Amino acid sequence: MELNSTFWTQIKDKIKSRNKDNKLIETWLDPVSFVDTQGSPQLPRMILGVPSPLHQYFVMENLLDKIYAEVSDKLKHDFEVDLVVTGAKQAATQEPQSLSEAFTQQEFNPQRHSSNPTPAAVIPAAAVPSAFSGKNDLLNPDYTFSTFVVGRNTEFAHAATYNVAQNPGAEGYNPLFICGPVGMGKTHLTHAVGNQIRKSQPYLRICYLSAERFLNECVSAIRRQEMDKFRSKYRDSFDILLVDDVQMMGKTEAVQEEFFHTINSFLERKKQVVIASDRMPKDILGLEDRNRSRLEWGLIADISMPDLETRVAILRYKSEKLGLRLNEEVVNYVARISKRSIRELEGNIKKIKMFSELQGLVIDIELARRVLATHETQTTISVEDIQKLVADHFKIRIADLKATTRAKQFVVPRQVAMYLIKRHLDKSLVDIGRAFGGKDHTTVINALERVDLLQSKDLDLKNDIEELNTRIHNITGL
Repeated sequence: MELNSTFWTQIKDKIKSRNKDNKLIETWLDPVSFVDTQGSPQLPRMILGVPSPLHQYFVMENLLDKIYAEVSDKLKHDFEVDLVVTGAKQAATQEPQSLSEAFTQQEFNPQRHSSNPTPAAVIPAAAVPSAFSGKNDLLNPDYTFSTFVVGRNTEFAHAATYNVAQNPGAEGYNPLFICGPVGMGKTHLTHAVGNQIRKSQPYLRICYLSAERFLNECVSAIRRQEMDKFRSKYRDSFDILLVDDVQMMGKTEAVQEEFFHTINSFLERKKQVVIASDRMPKDILGLEDRNRSRLEWGLIADISMPDLETRVAILRYKSEKLGLRLNEEVVNYVARISKRSIRELEGNIKKIKMFSELQGLVIDIELARRVLATHETQTTISVEDIQKLVADHFKIRIADLKATTRAKQFVVPRQVAMYLIKRHLDKSLVDIGRAFGGKDHTTVINALERVDLLQSKDLDLKNDIEELNTRIHNITGL
């Protein structure tokens, strides 16, 4: 697409159509004219002319982000915009006579921004702090793809998020839903997407926020009767939406409605949405079916508990960043007992480091065992725990698992519970049957064989069992 006067007219018309009731924007935007196109095909530079230094300053401070948004929406690749003071003014439009018409709580000093108010005065737009500078997007610069340790548990999630960062808005990846237990790296990958986009496509505007922040701002806007302002902030001001802890959205119906209208506005404009949650959409309590369907529409990337090998790799990376030199025995010990999350792993190594520095001791296996003695005890899981997990997953009562009814909605969960108990606990067939209302051991055998057979034919059931296995694994660390 060629950057010319026709293109610029289309951009102005688009901005004005989005701000129909804002006469101030129209007054200041109309005199901005197309001057020239420079640069290269890979990085074109559109030169725009304004009548005066005052006009130049106002456009940079108040309209530049809107210009970038509309141009990037049409152009789809890197570009630059420069504003040149030409002195030419369209006859139909005049600048406001009073600065109070143009600025709210701002001071203007032409000498501070241009020492030569002539047509030669050029201030590159790229040098002006704005929404594109990345200063206000709340991204953690330490959370990048290069600092993320990839294991078998995160291979797919890492690949999916990296692809989204390279091609935001690509069909089939929007929205991207990252799901996994607490402390598994969801937030890291979410920030990594934003940091990668900010690096490769700096003209895109990125919004990172937690679901709790969205909820609080929405409630405040409702109380102050400022919903139009709230909606405009999130639906019109950004190109990339990154939301963490979205499981909280099931709590409030009104906020949930606003959130999903916001997501829809991004998807309709083919703008990328990345969502992180510690629960699958179907497990978020209070979530409406149409909203659950919207979250499942794109791609779901699941993160499970890392195996021992991955925990060792992560620990080596973390200890190197902390400047620690740990022998293999210490690394393997800490990785073995840090079974619940990556946060626990990092917390344990920091605890050892702090103790070593305070006591002036060398880090060895004896010190590690002493500092982390309370973590040694392996978390266990009982028959009752597994029964509760299965009952909650299939949304039935524990009593239904132990009943004699042969209804399918109870038989399959009962057989799955027997299968998981046999797999994860050292229980005999008789013990398992007794735990389900005194079932015969042959009933248990049939249940085990039936679940094995169904998993090869029923993909949904196989996924249910894998999810339950992950939950058990998160409790036991095994």
